[in-house]
Amino acid sequence: MNSQTERLVIAGPAGALEIAIDQPTAPLRGIAVLCHPNPTQGGTLDNKVVQTLARAFVQMGYRAVRFNFRGIGKSEGGWDEGRGEVDDALAVIAHAREAGLPLALGGFSFGGYVASHAAQRLEDKAERLCLVGPAASRFDMTGVPADTLVIHGESDDVVPLASVLDWARPQSLPVTVVPGVGHFFHGQLPLLKSIILRGWHEAGSATSP
Repeated sequence: MNSQTERLVIAGPAGALEIAIDQPTAPLRGIAVLCHPNPTQGGTLDNKVVQTLARAFVQMGYRAVRFNFRGIGKSEGGWDEGRGEVDDALAVIAHAREAGLPLALGGFSFGGYVASHAAQRLEDKAERLCLVGPAASRFDMTGVPADTLVIHGESDDVVPLASVLDWARPQSLPVTVVPGVGHFFHGQLPLLKSIILRGWHEAGSATSP
């Protein structure tokens, strides 16, 4: 993401996993593990939306940890239709977590599917989730906590807005819809970052005692 990004390889369930870490300049508030879009369609940890997620969390004081799913970049293994990719996320979470610091999970598109399933399998639950363009029409998205921040483009032609609303409606889950924006938020990444910053703060305020 920048010259200060630390890249390293850790042990994963199918071999090595490549991760990228960005540190905040402010006092460390928490850890954010962020999942990239579908690797069979070119998704990597360097995806622009995932980088935008990382920038937003770094600005809020989180250590942002991105990673490549198995078979992508320096990560070993091969595509496992989402099952093994959730295992990859859990391995990165286990490596990245620090005692006493809250964990945030985020994901874009397929990465939203992975983040939601990983969250369900954690014994020590995540603080909150941030899902951008979650792939509700393409993968079996699990239920998520009511304070999950969901952001979707009105003109998304990869994951139709209607499918996300159909997924969110039974959960009474709010969805932030960005008018006129497509799946990849082309030309609107600064707006996406500002929505994440504002929405995360508002959700935190709403759940504070």
